[in-house]
This record gives sequence, structure tokens and C-alpha cells, in this order.
Amino acid sequence: MHNFTPVSAIFGGLLIALAAAATLFLHGRLAGISGILFGLVDALPDGLDEARRVFYAAFLAGLVLGGVVIARLWPLAFESQSSDGATLGRFAIAGLLVGFGSRLSGGCTSGHGVCGLSLRSPRALVATLVFMAAGVATVAVAKHLLGLIP
Repeated sequence: MHNFTPVSAIFGGLLIALAAAATLFLHGRLAGISGILFGLVDALPDGLDEARRVFYAAFLAGLVLGGVVIARLWPLAFESQSSDGATLGRFAIAGLLVGFGSRLSGGCTSGHGVCGLSLRSPRALVATLVFMAAGVATVAVAKHLLGLIP
């Protein structure tokens, strides 16, 4: 963890908490990204009330715009430090696959880990424990069995 920066991590965590709380209090919705994305996509053929459609679209546009602003102000934030030639495009494809998988499994880490736990949801607790255990197991296998992580 030679790149760990506690100040930016705390600031980022506070921004996530603020966004999740604002989404819940202002719109009565959880800030689960996969639910918002697929709520907008699933609603296209059947229709969706205009206020919710605008909220979903604005929320997702804000995520993309935030990335664009950071890329302009701090280009190094998007540089890959991977030695296997990983590119931003590969990360984007991986993110889409993760989003699709999380939707299939009934929620994503942001929905369960940030919003669900704060609402004391037993389902969110189980989901978050499974996410964390899978992450720990993946790193353990990649580092100790496969030698992929120095």
C-alpha cells in the first residue's frame, strides 16, 4: 500500500456518504449505481415518470462528468500502474461486467455497503460480508498462489 493517501481517502469517503445521504433524503432513493443504471435502462420501453428519469440520468451524468473533470484537473489519476498493459478501456469493460454481475446478484457494493448497511439491512450485511470475503480470497489467491501481486 505504498500509494495510500489517508486524507484523500477520508475526503472521498465523506463525499460518498454525503451523496448517498442526499440521494436518500432528497429523492427517497438509495444510491446504488447498478440499480440506478438498470432502472433507467429497464424503464425505456415501459416508460418512467419524468422526475425519476431526470434524476437517474442526472445522477449517472454526474458520475461521468466527475470523472471527466478529474481527468482534466489531475490526469495522473487515470494512469494505469499495472505492468500487464491494462488500459482505461479495459477498466471500463471490467466495470461494465461488474455492474452487470452485481445487477444479476441483486445489488452492488455501493447500494449494499454504503446505503444498505446505514439502514441496518440484514440482506445488505450478508451481501457486504460476501463481497469482502470474495475480495480477500481473490487477493490471497492472486498473491500467494499465483504470484500475480508482488
